[in-house]
Amino acid sequence: MSTWANLGLQDSASPLMEQLIFFHDHALLILVMITVLVGYLMFMLFFNSYINRFLLHGQLIEMIWTILPAIILLFIALPSLRLLYLLDEINEPSVTLKSIGHQWYWSYEYSDFNNIEFDSYMIPTNELATDGFRLLDVDNRVVLPMNSQIRILVTAADVIHSWTIPALGVKVDGTPGRLNQTNFFINRPGLFYGQCSEICGANHSFMPIVIESVPVNYFIKWIS
Repeated sequence: MSTWANLGLQDSASPLMEQLIFFHDHALLILVMITVLVGYLMFMLFFNSYINRFLLHGQLIEMIWTILPAIILLFIALPSLRLLYLLDEINEPSVTLKSIGHQWYWSYEYSDFNNIEFDSYMIPTNELATDGFRLLDVDNRVVLPMNSQIRILVTAADVIHSWTIPALGVKVDGTPGRLNQTNFFINRPGLFYGQCSEICGANHSFMPIVIESVPVNYFIKWIS
């Protein structure tokens, strides 16, 4: 989860989030290089005293500053498209989780295992334990096995919601009348926090999501 001193992205807990962080760093490096180059050129433009009375056109430099940005955009677009298709790829899932957004809570269904269903509400501040996180902890956590392909189906019962877990690189919109799906692979145990990232009403951003990643044998015990 994010802390007060966390200026960057959260530590990844899935291969997809690792790839997103790599792409972020790649794009940021290109942006820094462009910013330094343009800043240097502007600095030199303001402080040099060279003149050219006979300069009417500069076709060579115009070709360079037309072609060079196109090449730089390709260096950003190609990894971006690769990542876009990776995020949409659905592998053979071991577990399917169904998530239904309500105002102001989530409902979950494990339809693979005797149709286990429960609601997940935010714990009010006055009922929060001393080691709990305000506006983030819930009464019923989503328990999922690590090192397994998880498919999640997301929809909503009333307005548009968004099931978002930053550490897993997952953001799926839940739209009434539609069923969206994505998959993720949790590669370490732990607690991962998220919130509904749509704001469609009062207190709507306080629809927390807590995923508890456990080894497969613990998950089987929990299910049974």
